[in-house]
Amino acid sequence: MVFILNNSNLFTTTRRKMRILVLLLFYHYATKNAKSYKTSNPNFILIMADDLGIGDLGCYGNKTLRTRNIDKLAKGGVTFTQHIAASPLCTPSRAAFLTGRYPVRSGMAALSNIGVFLFSASSGGLPTEEITFAKLLKQKGYSTALIGKWHLGLNCNSRDDFCHHPLNHGFDYFYGLTMTSLRDCKPGEGSVFVAGVRAYLATPLQLIGITLISLEVLHYIGLLRIPRGALRFFFLICTVLFGLLLIFFYTFRYLNCFLMRNDQIIQQPLSYKNLTQRLTEEAVQFIGRNADIPFLLFLSYLQVHTALYASKDFKGKSKHGLYGDAVEEMDWSVGKILDVLEKWNLNDKTLVYFTSDQGAHVEEVSSTGEVHGGYNGIYKGGKATNWEGGIRVPGLLRWPGVVQAGVHIDEPTSNMDIFPTVVKLAGIPLPKDRIIDGHDLMPLLQWKILRSEHEFLFHYCNAYLNAVRWHPGNSESIWKAFFFTPNFDPEGSNGCYNSHVCYCYGRLVTHHNPPLLFDLSRDPGEKNPLTPETEHHFYEILDVIQQAVNNHTKSLHIVSNQLSWGNILWKPWLQLCCSSIFLSCYCDHESEEKLSLPTA
Repeated sequence: MVFILNNSNLFTTTRRKMRILVLLLFYHYATKNAKSYKTSNPNFILIMADDLGIGDLGCYGNKTLRTRNIDKLAKGGVTFTQHIAASPLCTPSRAAFLTGRYPVRSGMAALSNIGVFLFSASSGGLPTEEITFAKLLKQKGYSTALIGKWHLGLNCNSRDDFCHHPLNHGFDYFYGLTMTSLRDCKPGEGSVFVAGVRAYLATPLQLIGITLISLEVLHYIGLLRIPRGALRFFFLICTVLFGLLLIFFYTFRYLNCFLMRNDQIIQQPLSYKNLTQRLTEEAVQFIGRNADIPFLLFLSYLQVHTALYASKDFKGKSKHGLYGDAVEEMDWSVGKILDVLEKWNLNDKTLVYFTSDQGAHVEEVSSTGEVHGGYNGIYKGGKATNWEGGIRVPGLLRWPGVVQAGVHIDEPTSNMDIFPTVVKLAGIPLPKDRIIDGHDLMPLLQWKILRSEHEFLFHYCNAYLNAVRWHPGNSESIWKAFFFTPNFDPEGSNGCYNSHVCYCYGRLVTHHNPPLLFDLSRDPGEKNPLTPETEHHFYEILDVIQQAVNNHTKSLHIVSNQLSWGNILWKPWLQLCCSSIFLSCYCDHESEEKLSLPTA
């Protein structure tokens, strides 16, 4: 790749030599004191928070939230300061994490504005032909478990085929939600669908109502004769539609918010009481059961996606309301996982990774005005956008004796990198029949290379290429070009508050020609787009990025869109119900015994 000169932001030759010398000295120290990572069949604990902002953790600069266990994890390993989610939304980000591939390659990126699954009885999901790291490790003899959130589909053609279920994607054991936690799942928390109803149904309903009233008035005063039967029919249709809307809101919790153990529903609807503690206990028990054999645990917290919740031991204890309580309880849970590793003498045998599926949802505000979204630090935007606040996430990795403790790595890395890292450490060759977009992190972690292997990262808004990041091999610059950006609402804010989330096309975005260009090495907050006047190589940089886009586009193949309208809409024949649907799908087979885990 041709190097683009930019004297305004490059280190001088002397400073560059000094930096390389320091890195080489550190490399010598690190490799001298680190064990070989060719440990036979290490264990893996992969922890993913939901909608956690990078600025919510003490190890990333937060001074008011107490996250001492996560901070302890950071001190004992590596902190990635430029760790990037492959998508700013739950479903595609998790698909990329599990497969090491951009979600557009697997059809897990929507062409519509709805970029995630909303119903348990949808037919879309992670395709069975996709290969997850769990599937490969299970074939190698690992015991594998997913505890917590899945959000990658359930059934295809019948309510018991479980084609998209975690058990069909390499996990031996599953305890959690196949969907996600939503406001609609917790009574009294409102609905995520209100904004959509307001945007798409309010005006048509008002027009229909005004039309019917006007027709009735015109008929009454004799200016227009309309058969009474026709008016009654229209009123009946409107009443039925309104009734169906009410039924939708009432039944959503029962039909979509349920807890499963393997392929059986054990609680419908989901109870939030001590939920984080229940997930933690399941994780602790799994580790204990498998202390003598290699295991992979994917602990996928529901926190801190709304609806927020916290147990009585944490509720009201933080300085940031219910959101802060939820973060601090999750931190307690991480501490319990680290404790059980020490109990079973598994620290040196276990790689622990912590991240979030995307940035904080800044538009989340409760009906009482309490902020229920997190903090993305200095970074712009949040969830559902490819501004840094939406995709720059926590990235912590600990493996005592193998990965040097207390290290910060500023190079661009991706949550897709976990796939090749885990697979190679387990001694498994990477699949040869598909493109893997992630890169093995171990050479970077052990300072065998000093630069990220991600020269380019492609940032998608659903299925639309939104931005590209370029880190030239012989430059300190990190260029980022936006082809379009969301229209924040209200104007001048940091999100799309009126629609609750930002969208990817149409009147809701602004296209840029030429693209907006930033240098993240100088402007990580993306406040000052560059111009040909402020960056002399403006057009050369964009040309290189466009060539990378062309090459990337050529590598894509047509696949079935798992998030098409036909795949995301509710299908009654796919609906799971642990009792008769006429009994509101209710059951509670979960143990009624309260957990006795001690609090922090």
